[in-house]
Amino acid sequence: MTSPRTEASVDQGPVDLVEWYFTQGWTDGFPVVPPTPRKVDAMVEALGGNPGELEARVPPRWGSLTREVLATNMVLAGCLPTYAPLVRAAMLALCSAHFNLQGVQSTTHMAAPLMVVNGPIRDEIGMNAGANVFGSGNRANATIGRAIRLILLNVGGAWPGDLDKSTLGHPGKYSFCIAENEQASPWAPYHVEQGFGPNDSTVFCIATEGPHSVTNHVADDPEGILDSLVSAMSTIAHNNAVSSGSCAVVIGPEHAATIAGKDWTRSDVRRYLWSQTTNTYDDISFKNRYGKIYNRNLPKWYRREPGARIPIVPTPDDIHLFVAGGDAGRFSAFLPGWGHMTAPVLRAIDGHAPEGHIRCIDGSCEL
Repeated sequence: MTSPRTEASVDQGPVDLVEWYFTQGWTDGFPVVPPTPRKVDAMVEALGGNPGELEARVPPRWGSLTREVLATNMVLAGCLPTYAPLVRAAMLALCSAHFNLQGVQSTTHMAAPLMVVNGPIRDEIGMNAGANVFGSGNRANATIGRAIRLILLNVGGAWPGDLDKSTLGHPGKYSFCIAENEQASPWAPYHVEQGFGPNDSTVFCIATEGPHSVTNHVADDPEGILDSLVSAMSTIAHNNAVSSGSCAVVIGPEHAATIAGKDWTRSDVRRYLWSQTTNTYDDISFKNRYGKIYNRNLPKWYRREPGARIPIVPTPDDIHLFVAGGDAGRFSAFLPGWGHMTAPVLRAIDGHAPEGHIRCIDGSCEL
C-alpha cells in the first residue's frame, strides 16, 4: 500500500477519489474516506507521531504496518483519531504469535477476528454495548472493526480468492467489534476477571464464526436458560466440535439477570456449559464410518471410546463469556471458534500486562 500523499499525481484534472480507491483495490467493497494528508497526520499524531515507526508485520503477506499505514487505513475506514490507540492495540494482539493470524487469514473456514472491548475507553469513544450490539448504527464499533479488516486486506494481503481461501466467510469480515455491557452485567467485567483493573481499557481478540442466536423466553432459572445454550453448542457441525480450541458466549442482559439472581457466578455458568455439552465420540466420529484416516485428525485428547462424552473445548476457561446487548429480549448467542489452531488474546490498550499473569508477552496475554 502506497502513501495517500501520492494521490495528487493520479491525474492532472479533477479526480473522483472514492472511485480511484476502488480502482486501486484499497477498499473492502464499500466506499472509503479519502485519506488526505491532514487527516492522516492527525491520526499519526494520535498514535504518538513518527509515521515511519513499524508497529507490526501483518500476515500472510507480512506487510509492514507502520504508523502512517495504520493511520491511512483508519482514515479510509472512517475512524476518528480517538479510536487510534484501540485499533493499534487490536492489531498488536492479532499479530502476536498466540493468535496465528496467518492461519486465520488463509483458512478455508469462515472464522474472522472478533474484538470485544472493556474498560473506560468504551464510553470515552462512544461504543455500543447495548441494543443491536453486533449490528449497524454505531460509528466506533463499525469503523474500528472496518479498519481492522482494511489492514488485514491492504497490509496482510488476504484478498478473497487469493490468500484468503475462506469458502464462505461471514458478515463479520466487514466489521466485527463490540463492547461488553459492563453497566448491565451482574458480574465483574471480563477484563477484571482476567486480572486487569476496572480502570484499565482492554481489547479481547478471538477468531469465531458469526453469532448463533439462542432464544429462551420461558425459563426463570439458570439451568433452563443455559440448557438452551448447551443445545446450540452441542452439535458436530462447528469447528469446536472437531477441532476443540476456544469459543465465545454472549449472554443478553435479561438472561444474565435471571442467572445471577440465583447467585450463579460467571465461573458457574462456564462450568455448567462445559459439563453439559452432549457431543459423544460416536457423534463426532460418525460411528467410525470413515475409519482411521478421518479420526486421526481429531484432537489427541479426545477419548476414542464408544459413548465417551467430548466437551467442545478442553476446559471451562476456554469458554469466553461476556454480557452484551439490549435490555429487552431474552436472547443470548454462541460464537464457535476456529479450533485449536488459534488462541484468544487479551491486550491492554496501553500495552501493560496484569500483574502476575504468566502468559503475557509484550502486553499480549494468551488465554
